[in-house]
Amino acid sequence: MYTHLDPRRWVEFAEIDNVRDLGGLPVNDGGTTRFGVVYRSSTPQQLSESDLAQLLGPVGLRTLVDLRTPAETAQEGYGLLAESAVRLVNLPVCKLSSAATPSELVPDADRFDLCGLYRELLSGSGESVVAAARIIADTGRHSVVFHCAAGKDRTGILAAVLLDAVGVRPEAIIADYVLTAERIVRIRARLATMVSYQGLTLARTRIFAVDPAPMRRFVAGLHAHHGGAANWLRANGLSAAELTALRRAMVE
Repeated sequence: MYTHLDPRRWVEFAEIDNVRDLGGLPVNDGGTTRFGVVYRSSTPQQLSESDLAQLLGPVGLRTLVDLRTPAETAQEGYGLLAESAVRLVNLPVCKLSSAATPSELVPDADRFDLCGLYRELLSGSGESVVAAARIIADTGRHSVVFHCAAGKDRTGILAAVLLDAVGVRPEAIIADYVLTAERIVRIRARLATMVSYQGLTLARTRIFAVDPAPMRRFVAGLHAHHGGAANWLRANGLSAAELTALRRAMVE
């Protein structure tokens, strides 16, 4: 398992719980992913004035990619970001109708196949994932922050696809995924205060568990069934030139 964590990866905020830079990860050809290009996050809607200043200043945020459903976005909003110059782009990642609530996306049971859920979410969200890749490939849109609610599942799917597509080693993708475990208590407490997620936080599911196994199976499945995320993106509409631009934008 890849265990190195560059201290620059975590980005600390007062009222956003799970933000990290996707830079500093090893790529198969010996390079690393760039810092300051793309960040993954939990929902930033409760951000403070100081958080906004940090996003607009040191982070250099230009584009926020929101992976929540339109219903979540309409109910929860963007907080102070709504009045900023940041471009807000809603690209839902969902397996059912976009009108489904978050708690309806996850079975109310003690045991369920989280990797299977990830595969269904990816299968139902090809246009959104490809559109997100196009945004990140465009250096004029940087920096980019993408998020869902917890910043673990839908965000984890997009992170895995992007990182695998540019050649990041599977063990580093999985290690990035499990870092959310360090923030999951804070994340769950915050989501419990939001109308859209109260049912989810009370449900008898393991959706808030951060286990490497489902992501390991998900990444392995990308290779077994599609020949890797790059091939999946190409099959879902990303051009060869766009894939090259994505790699150029994310890797140094």
